[in-house]
Amino acid sequence: MKRVFFAIATLAAGAMISTSALADLQLATAKNCMACHAVATKIVGPSFKDVAAKYTGQKDAVDKLASKIVKGGSGVWGPVPMPANAQVNDAEAKKLAAWVMTAK
Repeated sequence: MKRVFFAIATLAAGAMISTSALADLQLATAKNCMACHAVATKIVGPSFKDVAAKYTGQKDAVDKLASKIVKGGSGVWGPVPMPANAQVNDAEAKKLAAWVMTAK
């Protein structure tokens, strides 16, 4: 009985993670992030996997990325600047940044 419960709990946790990841992908799509970025491949900007790899181990990575999402930035990934995203509020930027950091 314990094994059945554990299996069900594990599947439920996996479903929540998948649903959360999908929701954040939907947010990234709604906020036009996917016009320049993709999860695994470079488009105009770096892939989310490359961003996560670059910032892994930095305690302030989510805050740094959230700031760049809202304010834009340049020079970190080459000559093409990332424009500011006025349509993204601070809470959404943090949610997106945290999601980007999970890309592996």
